[in-house]
Amino acid sequence: MRTEFSAELLATEHGARANEILRACVHCGFCNATCPTYQVTGDELDGPRGRIYLMRDLLQSGENLSRTQQHLDRCLTCRACETTCPSGVQYGELAEIVRFEMGAQRSGWQGLLRRLMAWMVPNPGRLRTMARMGKAFRWLLPGSLRKLLPRQIGHGITASEEFDRQVMLLNGCAQQVATANTNSALQNILTERGIGTLVLSDEECCGSLDLHAGDEAVALDRIRRNVDRIYPYLDAVEAVVSTASGCGLTIKEWGRVLNHDPDYAERAAAISAQTQDASEWLLRNLPGAFAQAHDFNRVAVQTPCTLQHGQQVIGVVDQLLKDAGYELVDVADAHLCCGSAGSYSALQPKLASELGQRKAANLEADAPDVIASANVGCQGHLANYTRTPIVHWIELLK
Repeated sequence: MRTEFSAELLATEHGARANEILRACVHCGFCNATCPTYQVTGDELDGPRGRIYLMRDLLQSGENLSRTQQHLDRCLTCRACETTCPSGVQYGELAEIVRFEMGAQRSGWQGLLRRLMAWMVPNPGRLRTMARMGKAFRWLLPGSLRKLLPRQIGHGITASEEFDRQVMLLNGCAQQVATANTNSALQNILTERGIGTLVLSDEECCGSLDLHAGDEAVALDRIRRNVDRIYPYLDAVEAVVSTASGCGLTIKEWGRVLNHDPDYAERAAAISAQTQDASEWLLRNLPGAFAQAHDFNRVAVQTPCTLQHGQQVIGVVDQLLKDAGYELVDVADAHLCCGSAGSYSALQPKLASELGQRKAANLEADAPDVIASANVGCQGHLANYTRTPIVHWIELLK
């Protein structure tokens, strides 16, 4: 793609990188074939190719800010387009840069929701309190917010007893409130096999919510504080393990996000290199070591976008479940997003609902006993559109 960036913009870190990414695009449009929002709206500007043109023009001229915001805000950042792209265009990174340039502020209801979520979600205490209040006054909430209420309200885990082997297990923000059983299940599995879990009491949000919202300063501050807390323990653990694929993806990208920070680049890269999704770590270190933990037999696997397109961890959860004795059912369009995408289901409820219904129908088509996911947001979102039980895959193993 041809670009005409100013010398001033090219002299900046963001400008130079955006220019490099844009020039890799050859306008082929293969990305639209796997873009969930394009499948729903049929609008070229709601597909990656159209958004790329909008982002280029905004960076070059500063024009069409509101139009670019509208269509980029509709983007799930599922990164299915990256999996499809024959030219290797790093669309997710480009969208991140442009969101930084646009900023996090929005007007009206969108602005209020963004501020509320930025205040609440990264703080488990606030999130837990607001979830309890939401349940008590559920009837007062608009439908889009009622759908976000967790079925259960829990707490994070604490460190296990010490063993010769140990991993650092991340609690996460929303996960420790909405799906606390996930980390408890993994910790129990590891403890039974003589593997300890180191848990930091002062762990913060990984920064994903702020990165997606375009609040660069807040995101980088969160990441730096986490680097300060996690790095001193790297030599004491085999890996930094995440059971929420969205958080895991962001942490794996800390090294890229801070690569121009002389005080943090090396340490952030070390943490990213040592971070693994729980499925990766278990298959590499404990292959064939698990059995079925429930009477469920037929499982539909919903692989979150952050795992398959972001982390490029494909088929690993499937293998663990097969090895444990489960029968996996076929799922059509498994590459398409369910519509959760962090705060997206609250900010874009119409599109999120359409995508959630489509995904749930595909997951249920072959009559599974249970749906297995790998991310807290997907679990909560899909639960609104299916009566089939939906759990984190780790809860199916023992």
